[in-house]
Amino acid sequence: MRRGLAAPPARRSGPAEPLARPAHLFLIMTRDDITTRPLPPATTGTPSLSEKEALAKAWDDRIVKLLDLLPRRVADAIAWLRAPSRRWVRIPAALLLILGGFLAILPVFGLWMLPLGLALLSEDIPGMKPSLERAARWLEDKWNRLARWWRGSR
Repeated sequence: MRRGLAAPPARRSGPAEPLARPAHLFLIMTRDDITTRPLPPATTGTPSLSEKEALAKAWDDRIVKLLDLLPRRVADAIAWLRAPSRRWVRIPAALLLILGGFLAILPVFGLWMLPLGLALLSEDIPGMKPSLERAARWLEDKWNRLARWWRGSR
């Protein structure tokens, strides 16, 4: 990853202010959560993941890789939305993005809003993750075929 853990702010000598600056806790929490840490090596007693669980994990890994490609402020905003405690913000934002995706004929809205809304909604509906991963793999395969065809035809 290109970004590491954020250092906590310097402490002041004075009366303690509990939760006065929770931002540094969030940065530490989002940078060192289960989605970014590699899994320990599998042992013989560990049951293998089912196909759906493997696809859901692959979807989470894909999102983490994509977050690393985004500008820092955008990646931090999406990481903030992906935190489990932000469900009350994430679901309405996802529904508004999906609705905006259907209004793509208007100047401000676009089709980019639809997959982003579905990706945010998949954080709360885990059954969506395998389907989204399959769709992403299909699109990636079609894109690679088109790129190979385009390079070969010139």
